[in-house]
Amino acid sequence: MKILFACSELYPLIKTGGLADVAYNLPLALSRLGHQVRIVLPAYRSLLNELGHLRAVVAFSTRIDGYRLSLLKINLENTAIPVYLIDCPELFDRSGGPYGEDREHGWPDNAKRFALFCRMVTLIAMDQADQSWQPDIVHCNDWHTGLVPLLLATAKPRPRTLFTIHNLAYQGLFDEEEFKALKLPEMVDGKRLWDYRAVEFYGQMSFMKAAIVFSDAVNTVSAGYAREVLTEQFGCGLEGLLQSIGPRFSGIANGIDNRLWDPGNDQLIDTVYGTSSLHRKVFNKLALQEAFFHARNSERLVLGVVSRLTPQKGFDLLLEALPLIMQMPVDILLLGSGDQKLEKAFKQAALKYPSRIEVKLGYDEKIAHLVIAGADALLIPSRYEPCGLTQMYAQRYGTIPVAQGVGGLADTIIDIPPFSEDIADATGVLFWQYSSSALVEALQRLEFVYSNRLLWRDLQRAGMCEDFSWESSAKEYAQLYKSLLVAQR
Repeated sequence: MKILFACSELYPLIKTGGLADVAYNLPLALSRLGHQVRIVLPAYRSLLNELGHLRAVVAFSTRIDGYRLSLLKINLENTAIPVYLIDCPELFDRSGGPYGEDREHGWPDNAKRFALFCRMVTLIAMDQADQSWQPDIVHCNDWHTGLVPLLLATAKPRPRTLFTIHNLAYQGLFDEEEFKALKLPEMVDGKRLWDYRAVEFYGQMSFMKAAIVFSDAVNTVSAGYAREVLTEQFGCGLEGLLQSIGPRFSGIANGIDNRLWDPGNDQLIDTVYGTSSLHRKVFNKLALQEAFFHARNSERLVLGVVSRLTPQKGFDLLLEALPLIMQMPVDILLLGSGDQKLEKAFKQAALKYPSRIEVKLGYDEKIAHLVIAGADALLIPSRYEPCGLTQMYAQRYGTIPVAQGVGGLADTIIDIPPFSEDIADATGVLFWQYSSSALVEALQRLEFVYSNRLLWRDLQRAGMCEDFSWESSAKEYAQLYKSLLVAQR
């Protein structure tokens, strides 16, 4: 099959979150299965600065709504996968992040920016740009690509469309005036666009809703999250629509890059190790404590955190639970950044509990790997989690995840029984109520197992033996693509 993968970010070119990792690893895994995959994303300034040698190798440019757009093509680093870059300097050649000057403030013309991106993706999909290749499937990801299924809905012949929801909370909402400025057709596939049955969402336009309505299939990044978003608690107002599309909606779990995240061959950690050499893991613990200017102690239970500091990730809950947690023989080493209030609160916590809590604000890839390898356990107290990756990294490194049992976390962690030595095939600790008391109880269960080193080794090895590779996920996607093509006949 020929698959065009449309996304707004792509590791290692531009990354703000897990979408970039998916956009890199899933096409690679599909390619290894024998499928032809190409990727398309905007040509942001920061990306082009990294690719100063880049030249336009596709002789195509066009003007849409007064903007000049051209098409650049490169190969994804160390692969043979072609990547299209949509170059429109007026919209994408600007400082700051891909969506705004910073995480707090989006660009005011984001509706126009990503609508133009979607139009160009449509031209590629219909073989009107790089006229040497037309996909069978256009795989769209998150709201930034949400207009592609709408724009392709009435084209003939057309590729089939799949839309993946990576986080339903970010829907691409814009007011009616911005909708009008996009000059979309009044009617598409028999539906009036400015209508609650199409793109209108409580008086605004929703790119996410447009994709759900007009895609041939919709999925999200874990089976657990797919069930949750059908409920009022997690559905963000779209639960009724998702319920209505029935079998067109499903969940496929993300995977991880087993070559990048491999404790036996990780050049970013202090000491490599494996299931038969778990005694070597302690050297990473000592190196981690040293990196955080923390007292070196191989016996003390160390809880690591590697995360964006946002309300979604549940760190208000961790802050609330700290007085009780600090009564336990555990230390916390945190790497992350995000919400300024949360950053300040954790800095204050580090001052309040010196030698117990250490904080590094920002992100450092080497330190992230060292936390995953060196901590005894990884805290993931998310309010909701479409899939999550760090819990899978942690298990591969013999670091025990402690998480709320939501979304992909519940799908990928096997909970230990409470205060029992019969841990069977458990790989982590889950708590099932979003409360500080539930988090503390989970840590008490963790401490119980940690106190028995034989049980602890069994728990570590069980997680390290789990298969979270992208190959199994890619096979599920390939089967979904195939079903869409069969339905087209």
